[in-house]
Amino acid sequence: MRTPPTQGATVWLTGLPSSGKTTLAQALASRLTREGRRVEVLDGDEIRTFLSAGLGFTREDRDTNVQRIGLVAEVLARNGILVLVPVIAPYADSREAVRKRHDASATPYLEVHVATPLQVCAVRDVKGLYAQARAGRLSGLTGIDDPYEPPQTPDAKVETQLQSVDESVNAVHALMTQRGLL
Repeated sequence: MRTPPTQGATVWLTGLPSSGKTTLAQALASRLTREGRRVEVLDGDEIRTFLSAGLGFTREDRDTNVQRIGLVAEVLARNGILVLVPVIAPYADSREAVRKRHDASATPYLEVHVATPLQVCAVRDVKGLYAQARAGRLSGLTGIDDPYEPPQTPDAKVETQLQSVDESVNAVHALMTQRGLL
C-alpha cells in the first residue's frame, strides 16, 4: 500500500435538513479511514452543542456558526487532515467566505451540494423538524420558513434520493481523487 499524501482538505457538504449530509460524511469518513487517511467529521449538530453553544438561528448567528466551523475546518485541513463538514450552511455568502478563507491559505476546499428535494427530506425527517414545523411548534426551519440558497456552482452535486449511500460516497471519493486530494 502506498503512503497516503499528507495534504489535507475540506469537503463541505451543504443541503437541507435530513438531506443525507451526515450519513454521507460518516460513510465517506469510514472509507477514508480504511484507506489510511486522517479524517475528522465536523458535524453541525455537534458543533452547535459545543463550539457554537449559545447561538440561535438568526441570520447573524447562522453566519457566525458557519464561520466558526470554517475556521476549524481550514486549520485542520491546513495541517494535513481531511475534514468532512456536513452542515446546512444555508447562505451562499457564508459558504463563499469559508471558501475564501481556504483559498487565502492555499488549502483545498470542495463544496458538495447534497441536493435532496425538500419533499424527500420531509419524509425522512430524521429529527422530527419538519413535523414540528407543520404542527406550528418550530419556526425558522431552513427550507420551510427560513431560506436555503443552493450552491450555484458546487464542485459536486449528490442526489441522495437517486443513489445509494455507497454510490454517493463513490461520487465524492472520485471527485477527491480527480482533484488530487487522495
